[in-house]
Amino acid sequence: QVQLVESGGGLVQAGDSLRLSCTASGRTYSLYYMGWFRQAPGKEREFVAAITWGAGITWYADPMKGRFTISSTNAKNTVYLQMNSLKPEDSAVYYCAASITNYYSSQTMGYHYWGQGTQVTVSS
Repeated sequence: QVQLVESGGGLVQAGDSLRLSCTASGRTYSLYYMGWFRQAPGKEREFVAAITWGAGITWYADPMKGRFTISSTNAKNTVYLQMNSLKPEDSAVYYCAASITNYYSSQTMGYHYWGQGTQVTVSS
């Protein structure tokens, strides 16, 4: 099993920055890549970004390109999501996810482990 714990959420103003962290523990050797998703009230969970362990190959959803940056520190089994120029529409619960498959997916079904989520609220 793998456990994921997110941190770093909070209340910020539009235009501010925030960095989320996700620390993985347990059988992390089985993981191939990590992702961030978000879910706003009344909406489906949507893909934000993903990164492979080791090689650090990244993918982003189009609305996040240029504003969000995903990175990882393999030694610490930690993945970060740096969010800049935040907008009110970025408000959501942000979830960290991990996959044991060796192909990239932006779909929730492509991930096998999930964190509990961290709330991000951006005020206008």
